[in-house]
Amino acid sequence: MAEPPFWHYTKIIKPMFENRSIDQIIFGRIITAVGDEVIEDGFMEIRTGKIIRIGKRADLGVAPADIAVFDTGGKTLMPGMANSHAHLSWDGIHELSFQSMYDPPEIRAYKAAGNMIKSLRAGITLVRDLGVHNANLFTKQAVAQGIFPGPRLLVSGESIIQTGGHTYWVCREASGADEMRRAVRDQVKGGADLIKIMACHDTLEFTDAELEAVIDEAHRNRLPITAHATYDTCIRRVAEFDVDCVEHGGSMSDETIQVLLDKKIPIVTTFSALVMQAKPEIARKFAIPEWKIEERQRAVGDKSRFDGLVRAAKAGVPIVFGTDAGSPAVEHDSIAPELEFMVEVGVCPDRLDALRSITIRAAELSRLDKRIGSLEAGKEADFIIVNGKPDKDLYALEQVEQTYIAGKRMH
Repeated sequence: MAEPPFWHYTKIIKPMFENRSIDQIIFGRIITAVGDEVIEDGFMEIRTGKIIRIGKRADLGVAPADIAVFDTGGKTLMPGMANSHAHLSWDGIHELSFQSMYDPPEIRAYKAAGNMIKSLRAGITLVRDLGVHNANLFTKQAVAQGIFPGPRLLVSGESIIQTGGHTYWVCREASGADEMRRAVRDQVKGGADLIKIMACHDTLEFTDAELEAVIDEAHRNRLPITAHATYDTCIRRVAEFDVDCVEHGGSMSDETIQVLLDKKIPIVTTFSALVMQAKPEIARKFAIPEWKIEERQRAVGDKSRFDGLVRAAKAGVPIVFGTDAGSPAVEHDSIAPELEFMVEVGVCPDRLDALRSITIRAAELSRLDKRIGSLEAGKEADFIIVNGKPDKDLYALEQVEQTYIAGKRMH
């Protein structure tokens, strides 16, 4: 393993923002994200940031005298949610290339700070930030050192592309196998938790030697690597080269789906740009041009374009929630539209499965499922309180009243 990033050597005398976990017993309706389990009248006991007990209220008996008791009055407790494809330093309002080329680093920092607040208010307790230049490396430092409160963060540093490749204006360009390895090592040095590559746009990107090098270097440094891959040839290629995850996904042959199954590679679907920009009443507020709105409406209306993703999901490829938050009209607190479309299009069979895509499957993707992702005894107390029943109506998630990370109230 590489040395830790420079900021790990800094002595923190006192965090700027301190927060203590709350020992409490909470009563409410509980979606555990363990299968389809819903405890209609349940309790959860939290001590020192961990779930000690969870079950039916009737099985609790007399609550211990040394702990606070909070009755939600029938509101829903569920695991904290994870956005597994987001860009905290994009604001979700303005055009991406303009922000990427003209926002100074200080503005990227402010945008990330604001979007972390919005994420926490929306019940997001984990963000997998896939890059705006290398801003997310410093966002992670700010949260880790108590400079600013935020969700748990897994960050990629700069996405790596071939020179002149897809979104070159916001990524790390490299040419040749040696430069690919150097690009990975620079992200590792900065403190990246994973590596992201842009493997295609209209055409395939990277030579075989480059693709092999960038994936091998990530794995040599014990980091997972994920690939922007949006159509069959690209998805199959990166899967055969052993990436750990596919971002977006797209059309897929049965042969490609089988490769994903054999190698246990999940897909993070991101429908929100299509969904939000297809709604004229929303899109016009973000200055989306009329031709783009019409294009998005045609895309959303043609469900056959999602056939590969649906077949992959039904075959058993894990589907994980992501929104590409930061794209125009896709703000970081927009959660329900993506989940609803996942059910509508068929990559999730029902609402409870959609909720698992944003909780336990997200935790499994990020190799955190032993700690978070479901409400079970022994796990860290990352949970939210919702005024409603999101398993009955996903838009109830717009009524998140409290957000906790490791028992600490963040919202």
